[in-house]
Amino acid sequence: MTWKAIHRWLGLTLGCLAVLLGVTGAVLAIDPVQQAWQAPAAPGDLPVATLVERVMRTVPDAEEIRHLPSGAIVVFSFAGDQPQASYVDPADGRVLGAWQASALPRWVKNLHRSLLLGDAGRWGAAGIALAMGLVCASALVLLLRRMGGWRRLGARVRGSLAQRIHVVTGRVVLVVLSLTSLTALTMSASTLGLVALDAGTEPDVLSVATGQPALPAAQLAPLQAMAVRDLRKLNVPGTTDPEDTWTVATAQGQGWIDRYSGHMLAWQQATVAQRVYDLAVVLHTGESAWPWAVVLGAVGASVLLFWLSGVVIWWQARRQAPKITGNTPLAQADVLICVASEGGSTWGFAQTLQNALSQLGLRVHTSALENFQTTAATRQVFVLAATYGEGQAPTHASHALARIAKLKAGAVPVTVLGFGDRQFPAFCAFAQALDQTLRAQGWPSLLPLECIHQQSSQQFARWGLALAQALGKPLVLEHVPRVPPTTTLTLIERRDYNGGAGPATAILRFAWPAQRLGQRLRGHGLARFAAGDLVGILPPGSAVPRYYSLASGQQDGFLEICVRQMTGGLCSTHLLGLKLGDGVSAFIRANPGFALPRTRRPVLLIGAGTGVAPLAGFIRRNHRHRPMHLYFGGRDPARDFYFGPDIQRWLAEGRLTTLHTAFSRVPDGGGYVQDALRRDAEQLREQVARGAIVRVCGGRAMAQGVAEALDAVLAPLRLSVAQLKASERYAEDVF
Repeated sequence: MTWKAIHRWLGLTLGCLAVLLGVTGAVLAIDPVQQAWQAPAAPGDLPVATLVERVMRTVPDAEEIRHLPSGAIVVFSFAGDQPQASYVDPADGRVLGAWQASALPRWVKNLHRSLLLGDAGRWGAAGIALAMGLVCASALVLLLRRMGGWRRLGARVRGSLAQRIHVVTGRVVLVVLSLTSLTALTMSASTLGLVALDAGTEPDVLSVATGQPALPAAQLAPLQAMAVRDLRKLNVPGTTDPEDTWTVATAQGQGWIDRYSGHMLAWQQATVAQRVYDLAVVLHTGESAWPWAVVLGAVGASVLLFWLSGVVIWWQARRQAPKITGNTPLAQADVLICVASEGGSTWGFAQTLQNALSQLGLRVHTSALENFQTTAATRQVFVLAATYGEGQAPTHASHALARIAKLKAGAVPVTVLGFGDRQFPAFCAFAQALDQTLRAQGWPSLLPLECIHQQSSQQFARWGLALAQALGKPLVLEHVPRVPPTTTLTLIERRDYNGGAGPATAILRFAWPAQRLGQRLRGHGLARFAAGDLVGILPPGSAVPRYYSLASGQQDGFLEICVRQMTGGLCSTHLLGLKLGDGVSAFIRANPGFALPRTRRPVLLIGAGTGVAPLAGFIRRNHRHRPMHLYFGGRDPARDFYFGPDIQRWLAEGRLTTLHTAFSRVPDGGGYVQDALRRDAEQLREQVARGAIVRVCGGRAMAQGVAEALDAVLAPLRLSVAQLKASERYAEDVF
């Protein structure tokens, strides 16, 4: 069973009971905090002899003095036949008021410790603690896999809201939850009689009467040498029994003192088991450390959040579980499709590919990558492989690469198609490793490796055209992903750039229906958004959305994008044909990897053509005048300097610190944007050395050229783009 399966099924099956123990533990954590505020604590270095002398002056009939975990001093005595317990001030022995045991309902403690089922319940609670420990261990393994190792453990968390809540909360409290599980098991071992805490039977000792009166507490040498910080309780010898002794219990052990001579008659050292148990009690309950009790209470309450977010994640994964229809049995299949997917979305692309191949009359079998094998009937193999974390294989395919490397190569072509996100340094690294292994083994390929960015249906369709040409058969891959609910946005402003031989381009501004916030928008695809996020546009007659980077945020009160006419582009044609007042169906897709972190560090914004859109959005919201430096590349400033007037205004307002342009189609225009970077090498090195954040947006060729230029610029600093990506200082939005 994998760590993921252990984590999932333990969390789902025992999650309710774990929540119960967590919530009751949070309630019980109130007790140490309450005790800490009820009475003053005794100074730790106060001699026990001095404390006893002060107490005996005000409570002469005291029978027991107890040092509570909170530090308060409680004296037990009798008033006639009635027992009483009182707080005393350790400074002078003055009685402060009556002491009562915790006011928390006892049934809460019983519920937490034994589920109200007696000894059987104690075994059950111990079992839940063990299961919680396994959940924490599996959570740590999965967390390291997801984030890409220890060094990236604090990196930004991506995924759905439930995933972010689950991971971020777990990252904060996982250590404390593990500790509470371990301490609960330690305490249960004693409660259930599995470990003996005491040192054995008490010694048979008596005070030896000498005819002299008993010594006062202040003259007892063992009590003079003992500090209150170590005291647990002290029993005063009875007045009616001349052979009775002083009995003292401390963190180090238990002793018996002769009331006449003051000599220590016997001492039993605390066992190792007792000391471990005492430490476990403090760590598990917060006794004697009320700030820790507050932490424990918060962590206990967080178990509910863990469980709820975990259930949501499980339900989402279940809904996205692969359901391949029309699968041909493996032994009869002409074509095999092998899938490696962490979140499940890659299976949708596999289904689209299977349907298209089946329409050509081919018999197709789709299965997980770990089942990779060929048969006598196999003619083609396609591997659709997503990359997870820091370049790893998806969990279910973690051993697939090693297994494939051991197989004897065949003559059947094996073509790899990668899926990933360019925001991550190891973009499609698993697919690349898989492709390299297959070629090294001697497997042929119908097409070279192709990598799909952010599940782009457009890229997948282009790959389908190449596949059709290679197969010599008509093949169309129209992948229709699951589209969230949409709403209609109304065009309120447009700025057109229709000059020269270049394609038509426009900046389109849509009304943001703020009056419906919190009502319809959340359920119709438009949650909160910021510059750099993506808006999915569904053109009429198509179920495939086209994504555009946002040049505005929700706080701007409108939604703005920059659209260029694409040859044969259904969506761009539709958008550029809109008139004022026309509407489009849209939804928001978060792009957290491209967002700017909240810091005062300088920002280098590098974009070309319509790629300047999200960068303009960053500048627009730069009200605090954070240092921002824009490098813009275009063809002709008179035709494609998109957002030009806005950029000049922001420069004058201080929202933009410096502007550097490069235009490739005019004399002395400066060439390409990467040429501008090389010219400013010294200034760029200075900014990067100060911790600058880099954001790049534009076409793939431009982004590659920028990366190569920056690698050369940063070489004297012994830095590279890959290193900046690894530290989350460099991100691309490439189309």
